[in-house]
Amino acid sequence: MKLRKVYRFRLRPTAAQEQQLRFQSGARRFVWNWALGRKSAYYKENGKSLLTSILQAELPVMKESPETAWLKDADSQVLQETLRDLDRAFSNFFEKRAQYPRFKALKRTTHSFRVSQRVQVVAGTVTVPKIGSIRIRQSQPVDGETKSATIKQAASGNWDVSLVSEFSMPDTTLLAAEASAVVGVDLGLKDFAVVSAGDRLPAPKFFHKAQRKMRRAQRVLARREMRSNRRRKAKLVVSKLHASSADHRKDFIHQFTTKLVRKHAGICIEDLNVKGLAKTKLGENQAGQIGSRCCSRNVPHATELQNGLEQAALGGHRPLVSVFPSVPRLRLRQRRVDACRQSMALLLRDITR
Repeated sequence: MKLRKVYRFRLRPTAAQEQQLRFQSGARRFVWNWALGRKSAYYKENGKSLLTSILQAELPVMKESPETAWLKDADSQVLQETLRDLDRAFSNFFEKRAQYPRFKALKRTTHSFRVSQRVQVVAGTVTVPKIGSIRIRQSQPVDGETKSATIKQAASGNWDVSLVSEFSMPDTTLLAAEASAVVGVDLGLKDFAVVSAGDRLPAPKFFHKAQRKMRRAQRVLARREMRSNRRRKAKLVVSKLHASSADHRKDFIHQFTTKLVRKHAGICIEDLNVKGLAKTKLGENQAGQIGSRCCSRNVPHATELQNGLEQAALGGHRPLVSVFPSVPRLRLRQRRVDACRQSMALLLRDITR
């Protein structure tokens, strides 16, 4: 069985490499706007959508034109992936999963692009076509074959690369976990999590701790003149503070979920309604900063990857971790309602007697 895993590393480009990264993302933005304009105009004239294959055939012609000859310096796969992304955006629009695709502006669009092939990770560097080897902060080795790489710049100014690798895992059936090795996790607001084994994990409140610095930075940003360099610098300071708070929260959640997976053979986690808790008095200032929804996603994800890696290492002799689905809220609520109805019926029967 083939599985895919995503690795994310921080890039450390030089000034020249960062300029090339911006150029590749600018070429992607240009092709997106050009293709979107062509599709919209073609639909107004003919009443049907323009095929992506026709746009792909027009790209080599654009490179020969003097006005758009600069596209030769952009990687061809970046431009092809842009057309595929636009085709997927239209599919989501027609299936009513998203709004109509919009044109990408320079100041409102995040710098990003994707390369589907010819990306390699060697000795702490990632090789990107048309750019070369870029240093990365590699925290772990990349297993399997690299399928694609997405390079993106965050609002804080940092560049990250997400590598998708494919590896093989034996197709075996998971055995039922022993009752003594199963643990239940109750997520909340006052305590981030309460484990059935008796452990309580208090909420770290990273956002609350950083609010004082954020308020100061927001006041400085509000006083800066629009479209000035000082406002751009103040905005960068605010973005870095938010990114630091988010990084602390993600690291805290990843450490917690990894410890659960390594320690227990089965995990039951509640399908927590974070938005509902946020409307309560206790959750007015806490629901957005503890990351309970992120934890709900990370536990099954980390469990599945733990199974894949350990089964591949052991040759698939025995599974070590079992995945349990989340406990649905509506089912528990229905059971409580039914139990209350039965109790009320018994009470009325006793009264009438």
